Amino acid sequence: MATCQICNRTAATISGALGVCLTCIRENPGESLRITEKAHMQSRAAFGLSEKPPNDPEGISCTICVNQCKIPENGTGYCGIRINQGGRLKGLTSSRGKLSWYFDPLPTNCVGAWVCAGGTGEGYPNYAYGPEAEYAYKNLAVFFLACSFNCLFCQNWHFREERIYSRTRSFEALVAAVDERTSCICYFGGDPSPQLPYALKASREAIDQHKDRILRICWETNGSMRPDLLGAMMQLAIDSGGCVKFDLKAWDPNLHLALTGVTNDRTLDNFARAATWIDRRPTPPPLIASSLLVSGYIDEQEISAIAKFVADLDPNIPYSLLAFHPQFYMSDLPVTPKDLANRCYQAAKDSGLNKVHIGNAHLLT
Repeated sequence: MATCQICNRTAATISGALGVCLTCIRENPGESLRITEKAHMQSRAAFGLSEKPPNDPEGISCTICVNQCKIPENGTGYCGIRINQGGRLKGLTSSRGKLSWYFDPLPTNCVGAWVCAGGTGEGYPNYAYGPEAEYAYKNLAVFFLACSFNCLFCQNWHFREERIYSRTRSFEALVAAVDERTSCICYFGGDPSPQLPYALKASREAIDQHKDRILRICWETNGSMRPDLLGAMMQLAIDSGGCVKFDLKAWDPNLHLALTGVTNDRTLDNFARAATWIDRRPTPPPLIASSLLVSGYIDEQEISAIAKFVADLDPNIPYSLLAFHPQFYMSDLPVTPKDLANRCYQAAKDSGLNKVHIGNAHLLT
């Protein structure tokens, strides 16, 4: 149990690290964000990361994501993979990335498995090897060891322990990992956004080397990338039978800042852009939304607003509600209660979405 530093209410659904409750974030955002900003700065300093996106007027600009870092001499960008050395931006490029990968037998527990070609056979014979789940095939799961957000509830936070040049791999090594039983490549992390030039280059090369068979390209992302990079992602996904899965973490802009440290403006704008691509290949669905039901902070009010936004773009966009497991700086919160998941499910349906799914249901209490 933790106590909100503003209203002094104590509850199991208040994060001690965050320091404020959901009600105060909504009703007193100014004071709340001053408190949560300190929590983000402390969490990043613990891993040697820049406490805020650098904004040095004399710095070098990095435009890959929403943070628009202006990196000072000998400083690093917010994601931690680019450095200003001698007035030049150095670090990871399209040819080398900070990542790891493994094979995941299909069907897997990926966010889109309930509607994607590999999990259901949808799109057969053009985009799937059979009319049902691809049990004889596997997914090459590519985990990027960097992120453009700073979610205090991060479910994969351990990547922050990796130093900047540890586990860097060439794009050729990733392409070489694709074998004849690999039917899809899925990029996640962390997040693909900071290393999209690498992922795009590797994807194109992999497709070129396996042009006579199905090889889907999928992405799981916070959606913070530059719009032209999103367009390249969508093109690869649509052409190959893959999908782009957006993690819509919160609707309220102040809540999003409190939980992730970064604005959701680019994410929402990019999701709307991505929705304009759906008609180019409506099946299997090229765009999927998801939200993590963080106990005490993401409630049916948030889900209803997100779902309405998605439904207004296209009511057939699949939306997955994911059960939360306590992690990272918000490890003192409870697992998502089953009744909250059910209420959020109904809120999403009532907001006009036709395809709503509860993921990680085994975690619900």
